[in-house]
Amino acid sequence: MKLLASAVDQWFRYYEVRHDDHVWKVLRNAALYLYKDGYRSDGDLATLLIGTFVRMVSTKINASASATVH
Repeated sequence: MKLLASAVDQWFRYYEVRHDDHVWKVLRNAALYLYKDGYRSDGDLATLLIGTFVRMVSTKINASASATVH
C-alpha cells in the first residue's frame, strides 16, 4: 500500500538514515497497525512512527535467550 510506504519513507528521511530492509519491514508493520486503528493519512502515520520509533535503536527486535537473567 502506497500510503504505508510513504509514511515509512518519511521516517527514513526525517532521521536521515540509510534504507534497511529489516527496519523498513518493522516500520511498515507498525504503520499497518496504526492504519487499522484509524489513522488514514501518510502524514499522521509518519508522525506517529517518528515519535514512536526514535532512530534505529527502537526498531531492533530482541530475541529471548535461555541465558537471560531476570
